[in-house]
Amino acid sequence: MTMAMKRRGLCLVLVAPSGAGKTSVSRALLARDEELSLSISATTRAARPGEVHGVHYHFHSPEEFEAMEGAGLLLESAHVYGKRYGTPRAPVEAALAEGRDVLFDVDWQGHLLLRQAMPEDVVGIFLLPPSIAELERRLRARGTDSEEEIIRRMGKARDDASHWREFDHVLINTDFAETVDTVSAILRAARTARSRNPWIGEFVTGMG
Repeated sequence: MTMAMKRRGLCLVLVAPSGAGKTSVSRALLARDEELSLSISATTRAARPGEVHGVHYHFHSPEEFEAMEGAGLLLESAHVYGKRYGTPRAPVEAALAEGRDVLFDVDWQGHLLLRQAMPEDVVGIFLLPPSIAELERRLRARGTDSEEEIIRRMGKARDDASHWREFDHVLINTDFAETVDTVSAILRAARTARSRNPWIGEFVTGMG
């Protein structure tokens, strides 16, 4: 018996307060998993030196962004520091249909909107720092933020952390390598979900 053993891809949404390690975990996941790709967001902000349209972001004028939003071409969108950011719908839907998984770098609001748009496809993981003191230490260790900015980020981190109940999985990022391994395990398990593998019914039937 010959059949297409093709699963449906999924949306892996990794969310964390600033300083909890989300960017590092995301990079490690992308480096080790060829089936996972990063969703490229649309934005109205100007490209920075070295950034390429379609690689780092899809850069659009405010008018273009609003037109995309009005036409339902974005899965989610948000205002961030006076600029607009959003997730183009078509590339994500194409990837899932082809059995490829997509990693999202959004906040808790983006996760909520993605889950509303694609409720059967989202796997949400929330990363927490080991403690609020460790989070502050990490932010200060960067050496790039003013005292005012650190205070602002700490306040936002506390607000972000209050949304942990909205996620499928919650991890405390105490050990980086262990966190990456755990997220990878969650991803592998999600890929075997019955709903993602419609060919199984035919396979079992063929077993006689």
